Order: sequence, then C-alpha cells, then structure tokens
Amino acid sequence: MLDKKYMETLTVQLLQFTEKADEVYEAVREEGKDRDFYLEVKPFVEEVDAVLQLWTPNMRDWMKEEDFTHLFPQQIEQTANNLADVVVQAFFHKTSYKRFKSHIQSVRFILQNVLTEIQLKI
Repeated sequence: MLDKKYMETLTVQLLQFTEKADEVYEAVREEGKDRDFYLEVKPFVEEVDAVLQLWTPNMRDWMKEEDFTHLFPQQIEQTANNLADVVVQAFFHKTSYKRFKSHIQSVRFILQNVLTEIQLKI
C-alpha cells in the first residue's frame, strides 16, 4: 500500500526545488554569469533527481490504483522531465527566459494539483 503522507512530503520537496530553481535563475540572470557546474549545478541536479526517482514511479503506480480528478499519468511524466530540465537550465544565464518561466509555471501548476489531490485522499 502506498504511503500517501510520504508522497505528500516528496511533492512538497519538489515544489521547494522548483522555487529554488526559479530563485537561482533570477539571480543568475541578474549577475549575467553562469554558476560552477561541479560546485553548484551537479549537486542540486542530483538532489532533485533522487527525489524524482522516488516520486515519479510511485505517482504512476498510485494513479493506476486510484482516480485523480484533474491529473493524468502523462502530466506526471512531463512534469518530472520539465523539472529535471529547469534545475539544470536555472544555473545558466543564457537560458531562454520565456521557455524557463513557462516550464516553471507548468511544473508548479501540476505539483500544486498533485498536492491538492493527495490532501483530498489522505
């Protein structure tokens, strides 16, 4: 049986990572300078990836067991992919502003919906 509180915790972590990526991106754009790959980018990407590796298959399995009102399995996959992209792109000042913000907004929207659904099911 899936631990719904655990999934809520993972989803909140992903939302926090999303916010951190957005903050980093804003700082990098303001500075006009990329961040160090080995000191900053790689550790953050690995931290996010570890949570995504837990969250994505568990959400996929959960969605097979229960109906989610406004969410579909493809959205979970796309959100995981988008978040994996933006946590890398956030550290580089030449990243397209429009594309980055669009992905952040999309990730944030889906994760908020996931959180809402989880809270309804707990």
